Amino acid sequence: MKKVNEDRIYVDNNSTTPMDPRVKESMDPYFGEDFGNPNSLHKRGRTANDSVKKARGKVADLLKSKEDEIIFTGSATESNNHVLKGTAFSRKKKGKHIITDKTEHKCILSACRWLEEQGFEVTYLDVDEEGYVSPEDLKEELRDDTVLVSIMMANNEIGTIQPIKELAEVTHGNSDAYFHTDAAQCPGKMKVDVEELGIDMLTLNAHKMYGPKGIGALYKRQDVDIDPLLHGGGQEGGERSGTENVPYIVGFGKASEIAKRNWKKQGKKLTDMHNKFIQKIQNRIEEVKLNGPKKPRLPGNVNLSFIGVEGEALVLRLDERGIETATGSACSSEELKASHVLEAIGRGPETAHSSLRVSFGKFNTEEDIERMVDVLEEEVADLRSITALDKKGKIGD
Repeated sequence: MKKVNEDRIYVDNNSTTPMDPRVKESMDPYFGEDFGNPNSLHKRGRTANDSVKKARGKVADLLKSKEDEIIFTGSATESNNHVLKGTAFSRKKKGKHIITDKTEHKCILSACRWLEEQGFEVTYLDVDEEGYVSPEDLKEELRDDTVLVSIMMANNEIGTIQPIKELAEVTHGNSDAYFHTDAAQCPGKMKVDVEELGIDMLTLNAHKMYGPKGIGALYKRQDVDIDPLLHGGGQEGGERSGTENVPYIVGFGKASEIAKRNWKKQGKKLTDMHNKFIQKIQNRIEEVKLNGPKKPRLPGNVNLSFIGVEGEALVLRLDERGIETATGSACSSEELKASHVLEAIGRGPETAHSSLRVSFGKFNTEEDIERMVDVLEEEVADLRSITALDKKGKIGD
């Protein structure tokens, strides 16, 4: 076993990002002196309320939306559930048909399957080998009773950036359905303008753009009416009851401010890094397949399959060498299950089980790339020499 390098490299930013020190600094007062409830009338309450309003304005500015179109939630998962369940039950007299696609985040797919159990009908669109949804396929599946279309803006595993504007136009031009997109991976890396996109609802969260975990948001156009997921004191304009998480909302606002200011620079940096990494890996390691489109792809995202290597074994080996990555496979005591995204784009067992996801962030450097390529070349060669996977992707004796 090779010696662990204490100078660790974190390249799992699509999972979560480290908090920007400026974000933490903005949050600190609200854990101490400024602890007030924003719904209280006294000074501390007014201070908290004003801080929430300012943060809401910063998130709205990031998305080019109106301030009262931003609803703070506990996570992107909550926002997505709010959209799916709130739309389904508020519009069930119009219809019970929802459209999504097979590569969505599991919180979308799980909520859709739950809705099917409640009597709703869900169409799961196929994608092509690069993960794209076809506007023509969407048009064919739209019906008079379709109430919602939900398509992710950028895939967290393989980096596919969907043609959201076109898909929204198809939806609105051929139905009365609302169009929603999960854009949690996008702010700070690419432009996200809700008016330009022509969408009705959008999900995002803070911890994918160097803010705190445990805080999300939902953009909902002013004329869109859906049922709330949580009932109580009527906070967030009656859309999401519960006392507002002031320090985390403030942190979300600061993260949004930074993301809006730097997205072009960061997007270019991350794109250059993922392109350089892909090129170096393909030049130095044989039998490597890129999953997802070569370009354009979500800045910083790389998903590669090292044929003949089990993905989780590679992640663990890299972790021992001080490099923190992810894989598309999920291991349990009973089975090794391939990523549903890789299955949806037609990857067979050999490719799907050998996947490695690298997602660069703004704190990564060129030196990180050089070290990662060196380590990967060594570990892939070593694992291939002892792998239990034969060339057909089956478990060997």
